Amino acid sequence: MPRRALPRRAFLKGLAASGTAVQVGLPPLACMFNSSGTAYAARSGAGPDGKPETRFVLWFNGNGIPERYWIPRDEGPGYSLTPCLAPLARLQNDVQILSGLDNPNGQTSGVGNGHQRSMSALVSGSKYTGMGAGSASIDQVIAGKIGTESRFPSLQIGVCRESFGSSMQRNMSWSAKNRALPPELVPQRLFDRLFGKLDEGWVRRKRSVLDVVRDQAQSLSGSLGQEDSRRVDEYLTSIFDIERAIAKFPEEYAGQVDEPEAGGDPRDYPRIAKLQSDLLVHAFASGQTRVASYMLTKCQSLARFPWLGLSFARHHEYSHLGGSHRQRQQEVMRDICRWHVEEFAYLVARLKSVPEGSGTLLDSSALLFVHEHAEANSHKNSGGAVILAGHAGRLNPGHHTRVTGTFGDLYRTVASEVGAPLDHFPTSYGTVPAATA
Repeated sequence: MPRRALPRRAFLKGLAASGTAVQVGLPPLACMFNSSGTAYAARSGAGPDGKPETRFVLWFNGNGIPERYWIPRDEGPGYSLTPCLAPLARLQNDVQILSGLDNPNGQTSGVGNGHQRSMSALVSGSKYTGMGAGSASIDQVIAGKIGTESRFPSLQIGVCRESFGSSMQRNMSWSAKNRALPPELVPQRLFDRLFGKLDEGWVRRKRSVLDVVRDQAQSLSGSLGQEDSRRVDEYLTSIFDIERAIAKFPEEYAGQVDEPEAGGDPRDYPRIAKLQSDLLVHAFASGQTRVASYMLTKCQSLARFPWLGLSFARHHEYSHLGGSHRQRQQEVMRDICRWHVEEFAYLVARLKSVPEGSGTLLDSSALLFVHEHAEANSHKNSGGAVILAGHAGRLNPGHHTRVTGTFGDLYRTVASEVGAPLDHFPTSYGTVPAATA
């Protein structure tokens, strides 16, 4: 039994030599829950029913999918994983595949190209204005319901930089019509945002944020039970590991974000993606936020993928190879989309690895993986497929189901399961019952 009870949102705090504040949020500990393993020992951070607070992630990849290699042919709990979905093998009972969703306002004509129109409709349900999304994106709508008491109502995270230059192509989160919330692309900056603005010595990673809170951490650990003491030690060690990994990036890396060179430097993207996922898990575990958007690749992405052996063209160009190259186009998109799913699976597995109450962070989370198109080559906006991961509310993972309805219908369904019920969302005419038990 733990020796003391802590509130859910507990922090280790301190001041650096320069007087700047540093704080490290604690992960879920056994002493934050009562003997049932579900209710919090203190009311702060608990949901209205005493269970762990829910989280929501909207995950995005650009340029659509090759349906033949992505969407399972069979339905039900025993569906066969396709080549693109193969990285989900060990998580098949934690995810569900839903196919058949329509994106009505992405199909209409108007200003902009097909990608811009689809992207606005995908994230907000509203038509593209020519400048940005026509209304708030679903992650921001949910954040307005469940994120207001968190340190960060939401986080916007990104990885790959290359895209065409419009705001609609570069952003996926929108606080309101035409008001973009750009994703943070640099792990150093996301780390500093989560753990405090640091002086010059810290920015260059010559010291650790843990140096300031080490004495407080040792004092706390001595007052905890053995399990919680071990968990705190593992958590702080993982923060240190992220610091060290970030330190290996060149200092000039951060300076390239606003004005990247043509083609950028994509060699580190798999590594950056995992660092960003690790940081998001820390933000969830420490109660700093409950909502995030994660833009692995941009809308109409121009990323290159040399780690996949693909270097002669960019993502968008690969999505439109035709004629005699049609089969090759499908195979290349298969490999690109499999990498997308690998990174998503990494985040899901990390959430599943963090204990919380009688379960894990994944048990109270919902992660929704979407694209701006269904079939990439044809800019298809009907029959879209998504991955819905997690066990929040009544989510019903472990199967593939062909459904009817719109993305707006699915968003309303998922929002209700994370404690953010919506009376209305653009292009929503109902719900998607198959997503819930």
